[in-house]
Amino acid sequence: MSEKEGDSELMGQDGDGGGTRLLVQPTSIQGKMRAYQLEGLNWLIRNHENGINGILADEMGLGKTLQSISILAYLREFEGINGPHLILVPKSTIANWMKELKNWCPALRGVCFHGTRDQRASFIDDVLRPGQADADRDWDVCVTTYETANNERNALQKFAFKYLIIDEAHRIKNENARFSKTVKVPSP
Repeated sequence: MSEKEGDSELMGQDGDGGGTRLLVQPTSIQGKMRAYQLEGLNWLIRNHENGINGILADEMGLGKTLQSISILAYLREFEGINGPHLILVPKSTIANWMKELKNWCPALRGVCFHGTRDQRASFIDDVLRPGQADADRDWDVCVTTYETANNERNALQKFAFKYLIIDEAHRIKNENARFSKTVKVPSP
């Protein structure tokens, strides 16, 4: 990938002979990323450029959430990709993900998709609005639970999500599980 004009101080070529390598964190990330978190971001960028999935498996407390948010910030700043993105999380962490998204990257407009069946139906119609042009969308990132994704699979499949983050990815280990089938992209 060639460097974008004016980004030479921010980006370099990966030492492996190609690909983007950020030398500093995306400017929309509030706070300071540690060196190992920037390395994790660069790994996610290389995976994205090569069209492969990856699993961040750092120990707890080392910033996997920040690294995950920072790839979305990178896509926005350097690739012009504003979403839509989807983050699937356990119910117990949905509020924390919304807080971390707002704290680390307020430039990304996040929405929390959860609630009763009636609340979700209203949210789909009033906020998510499937079929709407990307330029008219009022959100960049949808954060929801595994259960909501399973229950609202038909609505979510109407979006061409640009990036998918699954917190606690071991949930997709069993290919026959309902959640694995929900997040699997159909083959062309």
